[in-house]
Order: sequence, then C-alpha cells, then structure tokens
Amino acid sequence: MDFSRVELDEDQQRFLEEVRAFTAEHVTEEVHEHERQTGSGFNLGVHLELGKRGWVMPEWPVEKGGAGLDPVRAKLLDLELHRARLPDVTMGTTRLTIGTVEKFGDPIMVAEVVKQVAEGTARICLGYSETESGSDIAGAKTRAVQDGDEWVINGQKIWTTGAQQCQYAFLITRTDFDLPKHKGLTMFLLPLEVPGVEIQPIHTYGGERTNVVYFSDVRISDRYRLGGVNDGWSVLRGPLDDEHSIGGPEAERSFQDISIGSMFVHQLERALDAAYAWAKTPAPDGSRPIDDPLVQYRLGAVALRLEASISTPGPLGRVKGSESLVLGGAELVDLVGPLALISEGHPDAHAGGEIDYSHRFAQGTATYGGTVEVFRNIIAQHVLGLPRANYPGHKVLSQKRRESSAAVASPVPQPA
Repeated sequence: MDFSRVELDEDQQRFLEEVRAFTAEHVTEEVHEHERQTGSGFNLGVHLELGKRGWVMPEWPVEKGGAGLDPVRAKLLDLELHRARLPDVTMGTTRLTIGTVEKFGDPIMVAEVVKQVAEGTARICLGYSETESGSDIAGAKTRAVQDGDEWVINGQKIWTTGAQQCQYAFLITRTDFDLPKHKGLTMFLLPLEVPGVEIQPIHTYGGERTNVVYFSDVRISDRYRLGGVNDGWSVLRGPLDDEHSIGGPEAERSFQDISIGSMFVHQLERALDAAYAWAKTPAPDGSRPIDDPLVQYRLGAVALRLEASISTPGPLGRVKGSESLVLGGAELVDLVGPLALISEGHPDAHAGGEIDYSHRFAQGTATYGGTVEVFRNIIAQHVLGLPRANYPGHKVLSQKRRESSAAVASPVPQPA
C-alpha cells in the first residue's frame, strides 16, 4: 500500500479550489440545520446543484451526465464534500445500485433512470430488510405475483433509509415460495410514487430518519424487473458485495478508502478534534487539560483507534470502525464531561455538539449496511476461509442428527 503524499498539479489545485468554493456557497449552516431537524441524510437543493455540474456521478463521462473526473479529482471532490459535512446517505445508496440497474434493467427504462440520476432528479433507496428477517436479506417475504405484463406486490420493508426522498426502491421480493430460499427471489426497481406505497418514518437515537415502507396491491410494469424471474439473488450479489467489500483489493490500488468503516468513522475524527480543542482551552487559573499526561494518553488512544479503523481493509474495517466509534465516542464523553453531552444545535454546545452526536450516532453503526455479526461471519468465511458454523439448531447439523436418529431407529440387518 502506498502511503506517499499525492502532489497536486495546477489543474488539480484549481479544481480543489472550485470544489471548496462550491461547498462554501451551497453547504451552508442552513443545510446543517435542516439535517439536524430532519436527520434525512439528504439535501435536495445541494443535490440538484451537484447534478448541474455532473458531480452526482462524477466519474461518468460528460455525455452520460457525469463530469468525466479522473480518480484524483473524484477523490478531491469526495473529501471536500465530507469535510463540509454534506448529508450524502441517499447519494450513496443511489451510487451503490445504479450500476446494477444499468446491467440488468430494460434498456428503455435504464436510459430514463440514468439521465435522471445524473441530473439529481431521481434517487434510489435500498428495499432489503424486513421485520422478520433483518439482515437475512434472502429471507424476504414481500410477495410479487405476475399478472400479465404487470406485477402485484404486497408486503413491507424496514430500515428503508431515504425512501421519503427517493423515486425508486431497489427492491427484493419473493416470487416463488416453493423454491429454496435464495432461488425464489426477483429484483425490481420499484417506482415509489405509484398507488399502494405508504412510507412511515422511524427516528433513531442518533437523530437519523429511516422508514418502514408498506406495499399494498402495488402494480408495476414488467419493465421495472431487474434480471430474470427467480434469479434476483444473482442481481443483488453485486451491490451486496460492494457494500460488504468482498469484491477484492481494488481499493488498495486506487484512491478509495480501504476500510468500508470509513463511511462513518470520520465522525470520530470530528469528535476527536472537538475534544482536542477543549483540551487546549485554558481554565480561569490558566491550566489546560492537555498539559495532563493522562489526558494526552487518552486522546492519543482514541486517535490510534481512529487510524487503525481507517487503515483496516474491507469487512474487517467495517467491524473495527464501528467498535472504534462506539468505544472512542464513550471515551471522549467521559474525558470531557458534562460539556460533551450538550447536543448539537444548542447555543452552549461545545464545538457544535460533535462529541454528543458522535456518541449517539455510534450506536447505530453496529447495524448499518448489515450488522457487525454478519460481517464477522463474512470475515470468517471469505477472509479466514473457515467453514459455515454448525451450531445447535442449524439446518445442516439438524439434518445430520435426523439421519443419525433414523439409522439408530432402523439398524441395518446383520448377517447370521
């Protein structure tokens, strides 16, 4: 892995200044206040401005609606938008799925959606989890039944973040209950503005908004089907592998973050900066917390956790990032004390309430994009090469026990 500094040429420096001017103009305090009030992870005005510049899909060619940015400029754009704290959850789910829509969708439908995505007028949310299956996406029971050239969909999804501001759901459904779990699934790009779709909000401890989405006799054209009937798992695997970072070491050879935990662990960096600013502030008697070796040690320990999370690759970084944010956030609250518990937006909040928000936000990171338990299984199977676990109640173990019991009950006759 190359840790050397990237030196910008004049054109790249000008582009960086252009992006900084953009964020100064558009990612304003009003945008941050809107996010504090709604927790939506999205701002329509800024998103449409990004679309005008081709920056929603910045590496797409210009003729496709992108900006044709090279990897360095694309990374500069990404870094500056993060530093400006642009709410970008919905942009992330859209980017995650649009490639699969292009690959498996009806060409006419794809042409329409791609244009809208690049402009910023169409966004895509993830229709995966259900109340009875959680992270077991293949256990979906939302039913899709074909009726001529249409499909009728009934069921519900939960944790459908961004549905209230999206035009489409990347939706997994059950189309054959008689086939094995992974075989009877079909994927759709479901328009969310059709009759029968109801979106109800859920607000988290971290202040974010997610949703429950109900589908009641929703009718959509077959043109919105992605891939073959009952072949939905093949369609879904691409975005899932991207989200779970199973696809390989590409990030280590590019400007991508090597840890998928970096999608949320940067919040710990903001909280650490706030705690450091607190530690350097003199008390009325002139003393500063930072002069205490124990304070230096505790801040250094959090900084070490942060760096380890950013540098840990793939699904391991997902687990490490969540653990570092949970433990690091708690450490900073304990270190700074009551000042750290004043929420963002309050006039007395220390450094904008970054420490309080980081601590609350951290709790949900054990779930986002699949629970850390799911990722530990991914690490065991895909990184360490371990076999699937045969724990009590597991179907493989249960089948072996049934076979063993049957053999005992019906012993093979022995020769006389």
